[in-house]
Amino acid sequence: MTYAAALRFLYSRSLFGIKMGLANMRALAAAFDHPERLLRFIHIAGTNGKGSTAAMLESIYRYAGYRVGLYTSPHLLTFRERIQVNRQLIPCSSVAKHTAKIAQALYHTGSAATFFEVVTLLALLHFREKKCQLIIWETGMGGRLDATNIVTPLTSVITHIDFDHQAWLGNTLEKIAFEKAGIIKATIPVVTAVQSGPALEVIRRVATAKHAPLTHVAAKPPERAKLNLPGRHQLANAACAQATVAVLASKFPVSNASLKRGLSQVYWPGRLQWISHGKNRRTLLDGAHNPSGARALADFLSGQRFTLILGILQDKNISAICEILAPRASEIHVVPVKNPRTAAPEELARLCAKYNPPIHSHKSLEEALRATRYCPVRVVTGSLYLIAEALSLLLPRARKQTGKEPALKV
Repeated sequence: MTYAAALRFLYSRSLFGIKMGLANMRALAAAFDHPERLLRFIHIAGTNGKGSTAAMLESIYRYAGYRVGLYTSPHLLTFRERIQVNRQLIPCSSVAKHTAKIAQALYHTGSAATFFEVVTLLALLHFREKKCQLIIWETGMGGRLDATNIVTPLTSVITHIDFDHQAWLGNTLEKIAFEKAGIIKATIPVVTAVQSGPALEVIRRVATAKHAPLTHVAAKPPERAKLNLPGRHQLANAACAQATVAVLASKFPVSNASLKRGLSQVYWPGRLQWISHGKNRRTLLDGAHNPSGARALADFLSGQRFTLILGILQDKNISAICEILAPRASEIHVVPVKNPRTAAPEELARLCAKYNPPIHSHKSLEEALRATRYCPVRVVTGSLYLIAEALSLLLPRARKQTGKEPALKV
């Protein structure tokens, strides 16, 4: 099986949609002698911040000298970003090799495993083969019924909780928090940066019921370290990462120097990422795809006037995102996202129009970037899929480094 054939097979599993539950995942793991039982994990859930926290923890433990696996989603430029060992993307050959084995197993069992379930197994097989000492393990959408929840971690981490994926997780913060808190295991320590309110109470209740020691952290500047990720909201994520390191200090010791270096060198693209275009022009890329992310972006840009390039998926809270960002923009350029679930630019224009900035509708992001190329500050946001396209257009070197994905027809 080639890498391109492996990707075709993996994406063909998208036909099975999203399935909440662990039966498929447990059966898949059993068919491959339970790779998760030979590995050690930090399991991370949350609405926003889980990817940044995962990146911080990976960086800290890697600089401490450990062999660290990192599993995150979605990817930006290449599928291989999802599965990394010491920040090295999984090789194309490994994707092909492991996918071929999984495909054969699914053929014999007739399993209707989803894309995310198969990719999660692929990650486990790669991490087992590479003998990772520690895995930073990010949930997909929820927690309790997420495919990643077949592991028993060394500690569970729950970052910020807000509204997103309500169709799957519930339409109240209590219900969403309950799903996220599903990664808490009996007697296993849990760390959370959830600040207050009903979501925190749910986490406390679940942790108490499972006799899981709870560490609650407040947002504050990281001690002894300069944080390489901008934005005030990253302070809570950094505090969460630091607390996790402290909880695991007896199993995975980390020196102050490694902690400092890890936080100062952490890299997580597409989140408040500035790209300069000469002396007086800059573009900010940020995957703010829900109201909480939009508020963090607005806070970061407080007082600045900017040109907004906006593309959002239809199943997101479009009106709330527009309400937060549109009044702050000097002009707005609405675009489609390269995804079947994209919201129509006309709908975005209609929702933004009530805030009275000049609005321009475009057929593509590339067209919008050309139209705004002389703007001093422009912000591209609304969907990580849009950020991926922007990175590819604005930083072709990044595409070259990660490798262009083969054209797929699924």
